[in-house]
Amino acid sequence: MKRRVVSIAIDAASTSLLDAWIAAGHLPALASLRECSARADLRAGETYRAETPLTCFLTGCEPEQTGYWSLLRFSPPDYAIHDIGAYDFSEYPPFYALGGDYRVIAFDLPHSRPLAGVGGLQVASWGAHSPLAPRESRPAGLLAELERRFGAHPALLRDEATLWRPQELERLEERLLVGLDRRAEICAHLLKEEPWDLFLAAFGETHSGGHYLWHLSQEDHPLSRLCRNAGKDPLLRVFQGVDRGIERLRNAVPDDTYFVIFAQEGMEANCMDLPSMVFLPELLYRISFGRAGLGGANGPLGDVELPARTWVPAVWSTQALKSPLRRFIRAKLPSTLSYRLDSLWRGDELEPLRPCDSGDLPYQPAMWFRHLWPRMQAFALPSFAEGYIRVNVRGREAGGVVEPQDYDRVCDQLTAEIMALTDARSGKPIVHAVRRTRQTALDNSPKLPDADLIVLWRSQPTDTVESPTRGRIGPIPFYRAGSHTERGFAWISGPGITAGTQLAEGRPTSVAPTVLALLGAKIPGYMKQAPLVRVV
Repeated sequence: MKRRVVSIAIDAASTSLLDAWIAAGHLPALASLRECSARADLRAGETYRAETPLTCFLTGCEPEQTGYWSLLRFSPPDYAIHDIGAYDFSEYPPFYALGGDYRVIAFDLPHSRPLAGVGGLQVASWGAHSPLAPRESRPAGLLAELERRFGAHPALLRDEATLWRPQELERLEERLLVGLDRRAEICAHLLKEEPWDLFLAAFGETHSGGHYLWHLSQEDHPLSRLCRNAGKDPLLRVFQGVDRGIERLRNAVPDDTYFVIFAQEGMEANCMDLPSMVFLPELLYRISFGRAGLGGANGPLGDVELPARTWVPAVWSTQALKSPLRRFIRAKLPSTLSYRLDSLWRGDELEPLRPCDSGDLPYQPAMWFRHLWPRMQAFALPSFAEGYIRVNVRGREAGGVVEPQDYDRVCDQLTAEIMALTDARSGKPIVHAVRRTRQTALDNSPKLPDADLIVLWRSQPTDTVESPTRGRIGPIPFYRAGSHTERGFAWISGPGITAGTQLAEGRPTSVAPTVLALLGAKIPGYMKQAPLVRVV
């Protein structure tokens, strides 16, 4: 029997923040919805938390099935990094590709693409955080029509800010709030004016808000005491915008509609950006060449400070240089002039590249070392979450230097070096574990991730680390305020659902079969997770 289902992602929402704000009376619509729902905790995989959970939701498949681990793909023949965008869904379609049996509206789902096999309306990249796919719709004119009537999302591909620049943060907050209101208006319009059995949407504003506004909201970030205004909470304002949107959607549908509200992952004070983007690439550089590249600080460690420039030039200015003049140019001059003057020096062949010369990802310091990867025994791949290490294996990489029979030994040595890293301010270890992804050096299954080793960081933000063998790295300015956790949630409400029931823990891949079960549709056999709840 067909049933109507609305499934809404509150992208990367922190369960603990939602609980606290609901208890304080700040989110009345979400409080009402949670009260009438059965609830489940979701736990994503501990690796590739930034890239995979949304694709897991869309397909109902783990990355071990799809082989999709990241939007970035490493090329062993030329050491290039390719941006492949969203998963292509060629092997596993989105779970809502139900043909003509069900009328589906899929509006602005991150990491999705409009595809054949979906009966209904599809809109991609109207305003999603990190959409990864071209702006298009099915039917073709729908996206343009919606933008003419309701407006564009002001934060599309502009949902970033420098953490220590108040005006940038205020502009970001305003863009997110305007986008939230327009998103709710569009969703309510589609729900009222179009026929549908399944409605799918996502509030992605909470994702970018968590990344860039966390330190203005929560005291557990080192920048909180320097940047936070106790009378303001911009992240709460973003969630209150979501709350208003949820209320509007509930008022637009019949009372017997099933709701699935979920977050495929969570957010916390950022403990991954600097370790993965700066500390790990630099550590591997020092291991290979016995010298410092970035973050070579000496002397007593002072308090956390706010740099005078944006993040990339601020990190670039920490390069270890012998020339006082070059150090002055890096630290004091505007970045465009600094890069131009710096190019006048012939330089050292082992120096990191200037960001403007490092390719398509200049904000990823790992890419500043890319010209040296063929000469290194292992190097860090660009990352948005955990630390990813590729061992430079002879016979696999074009310029491989590690013999396959030495692979295990090198992995063990690297693991020991990494596990010894400590927070230079507290002395506490910063690494939780290092995971191996391959049994042998030449295991090239297309389902495996590019990384040979994945570094899992402890939940403690730091701007400086200490290696007992390679010295101090940092201080480095913080990049984003919030980073992902593997913890999410699902709230399920509707006829026959017992309110307040605590369901068994699930995974992001549990949401798709749950929605299909509520809808009354067949669940594909390749989906390994059972529905969180069934309706008899």
